[in-house]
Amino acid sequence: MATPRGRVTEDADEAARICEEVGGRCVVKAQIHAGGRGKGGGVKLANSPEEAREKARQILGMQLVTPQTGPEGQIVRKVLVEEALAIASELYVSVTLDRRLAKPIVMASASGGMDIEEVAAHDPSAILREPVDPHLGLLPFQGRSIVKGLKLGGKTAREAAKLLEGLVAAYLATDASLAEVNPLLITADGSVLALDAKMNFDDNALFRRPDVAALRDLGEENPMEVEAGKYGLNYIKLDGTIGCMVNGAGLAMATMDLVKRAGGEPANFLDIGGGARAEKVAAAMRLILSDPKVNAILVNIFGGITRGDEVARGLIEARAQQTRDVPMVVRIVGTNAAEAGVLLREARFETADSLDDAAAKAVAAARGAAA
Repeated sequence: MATPRGRVTEDADEAARICEEVGGRCVVKAQIHAGGRGKGGGVKLANSPEEAREKARQILGMQLVTPQTGPEGQIVRKVLVEEALAIASELYVSVTLDRRLAKPIVMASASGGMDIEEVAAHDPSAILREPVDPHLGLLPFQGRSIVKGLKLGGKTAREAAKLLEGLVAAYLATDASLAEVNPLLITADGSVLALDAKMNFDDNALFRRPDVAALRDLGEENPMEVEAGKYGLNYIKLDGTIGCMVNGAGLAMATMDLVKRAGGEPANFLDIGGGARAEKVAAAMRLILSDPKVNAILVNIFGGITRGDEVARGLIEARAQQTRDVPMVVRIVGTNAAEAGVLLREARFETADSLDDAAAKAVAAARGAAA
């Protein structure tokens, strides 16, 4: 796959040297795990090495906010400096999984660039779709069909079809969940280059893709989510004030829904999984408490293979170690729930019998803590 000449750097002076190497006119691009960087000021054209140095200084260290980062943005630690090319047109191509068809699908559009999401939302017919057999890859006639739909011809059509074939092969060979080129650049002389690209990978397949796992950049991930991964916890930070600790993804989603119905906002999704031991529960509680926005905690455990008394011991251990006093409401039912109830009452935890009651108590506690 052809790409513009350039390199990644963390240094503004090196950005100037790279710009000179690629011809003296270049583009400086913020390197973060989010799209829409140009809209947030993370992509800048430089007409000289000196200007590249200045643009890199402006971008490096900035808290870049894009439609995909959320309002908090993401800090820029690296920039890509690449040659500026004469652009005739920008296309969009990607490979992802179509769950309805249960197979990969190639998507392509003549409307590439930063606004592809708006194109898909307002004019779905502008997106070409071609299902792919995962055992055969993209067949030649399928590649020709896509480039014809993009109204490409001659040398450009041949190069684009070859790029699509390689993109599908890369997607299948790495257990990817997305392989995207946006924009796919057509130059003034008809050449085809991947101006920008990204890939997402199936976390469940990384054990057999050590080369992919080695590319992981922890600096681009939420530190709390990285910490959760060390303990086998499924954690996603949200913007609310009520920390949630639940076992089971479905129950966690239902718990967050009930918190919202009770008038509160969940601060996280956290699934401790089945069979969680006391030390794992304590780690989950420390993780929730590390979020300064959390004013109350709701623990909702359905004991199947998870023992309620083990969860209770973990909660007691975590509360003994916590550095700030945050009210906690606990609901435990199922395996060893009676034993858990005894331990929690002795430790003076606030408990609830029903999930509706637990959610209402947690919301009231959060409001009281914030008052």
